[in-house]
Amino acid sequence: LDFIRAYYPRIKMSQWFLDKMDSGWVRNKKRFMDKINSMDCSFCTTYPKELKIDKSNKVYYMPNPADISFETLKCYENNNQTSDLFFAMSHGVHRGILKRGKFDKRAIFLQNLRDKNANLKFDLYGHNNKQPIWSDDYKIALNKCKMALNLSQGEPSKFYSSDRIAQLVANGILTFVDKRTKLNKIFKNNEVIFYSSINDLSKKINFYLNNKVLRNKIAKRGKEKYLKHLNSTKVASYIVNKSMNFQNKEKFIWE
Repeated sequence: LDFIRAYYPRIKMSQWFLDKMDSGWVRNKKRFMDKINSMDCSFCTTYPKELKIDKSNKVYYMPNPADISFETLKCYENNNQTSDLFFAMSHGVHRGILKRGKFDKRAIFLQNLRDKNANLKFDLYGHNNKQPIWSDDYKIALNKCKMALNLSQGEPSKFYSSDRIAQLVANGILTFVDKRTKLNKIFKNNEVIFYSSINDLSKKINFYLNNKVLRNKIAKRGKEKYLKHLNSTKVASYIVNKSMNFQNKEKFIWE
């Protein structure tokens, strides 16, 4: 990078980082910081102040983008759903299968949720030795569910979510999100459903399970919001504008 800068001083370089970088993922933060002084701008899916990164490094929050060519489902239109709640996790996209001996703390939350809601039909992947699913298998399973849980690793951080939030909301399924993420500053309560505790989540899952029309209306609004305001073109435009120091011609809802 230093060589490129020396020979092409007008070039612009930026980086973006998808995963968590808080106290439990210090290695990720190190990878991000290693190149930060070579960048014109850096972008991450956690609110930068949460990571205690110096403002002079020009670090900005960016949402996980959705794209109309990927998020093609309209789960709210499916009348043949066989499960109530969907959730999928893994031990790493690069690995593809569960790793023996590795434990994800989210399994505790999921088991407690199941124990509290014996009436529900859960469709969970990466949990209780059920292998993760990917690609079309993921979308087929998602489309068979009425609702979905957005649950990322570790403690909630402001605005952080794994990219599953785009895969869920933008595919038109009613999605539950932890209120501590503060994503209610970006999404309204009639676009996704925010919960404050496992008891609150249980209560809301059962409420929307029995209110199909309202559930589907909210899911549809969520999809429309995501694909209109947090799509890949808008996020790319934001990255270019910040990197090139252009004045924004439009307001981005996550700023």
